[in-house]
Amino acid sequence: MYLDHFGLAEAPFRITPHTDFFFAGANRGATLEALLYAVTHDEGIVKVSGEVGSGKTMLCRKLLERLPPNVISVFLANPTLSREEILYAIAAELQLNLSDARPAAMLRALQERLIALYAEGHQVVVLIDEAHAMPPQTLEEIRLLSNLETQRHKLLQIVLFGQPELDENLNQPRMRQLKERITHHFLLEPLVRSDIADYLCHRLRAAGYRGPEVFGAAAVKQIARASLGLTRRINILADKALLAVFAENSYQVETQHIKAAIRDS
Repeated sequence: MYLDHFGLAEAPFRITPHTDFFFAGANRGATLEALLYAVTHDEGIVKVSGEVGSGKTMLCRKLLERLPPNVISVFLANPTLSREEILYAIAAELQLNLSDARPAAMLRALQERLIALYAEGHQVVVLIDEAHAMPPQTLEEIRLLSNLETQRHKLLQIVLFGQPELDENLNQPRMRQLKERITHHFLLEPLVRSDIADYLCHRLRAAGYRGPEVFGAAAVKQIARASLGLTRRINILADKALLAVFAENSYQVETQHIKAAIRDS
């Protein structure tokens, strides 16, 4: 590996979400702050959408870290759950055993549990990753869950993270009632070239690099063109380029290294 070669403490361009590497540029930091405010102060469903590899899961993980202590978070990474299974999953996270209950009884028991938590000063937030893959019946269950409330407050805050297909699903006539409950929508746009340069530098510095710039302007331009500004693709190309530079015992990423990374990808 090239870690020692560049004086790195850890790999800078892993594709698995690592919140220490969260990039606040390109409006990501502002989106996180707005999302945090919406989750803790609003009472509608919140939606975050973006292309594959745009950083939705990273944003979700960072949001989980930033939630205040009184917020109980439920993170659902499997969007293909049935409407009964999603109730079981939420109930299990709230330490409620509903394994033998029917859906109507599950909703009542879940509401009672949420009321008790609310009385203790807690707020419950459910974050659903890859929500575009949810079956229509499960999305309908999300709408029913959003109805759980006291006389004055919602008992459950729901955040949906998904690809643009989620918007297509919500635009279907049968999803009209659910769509009307979405009060905030955040879109993660691809990074532009100047953002990509800052992003590459940020990831390297976060991994412990302390030297001069590694990625030249021409290399960044090629990465921008090949990745379309999607952070997962940027990470893959940057990682392969650093490996190619290491193999040459060099320290500067040039266009030939990016071309080799593109071919290898």
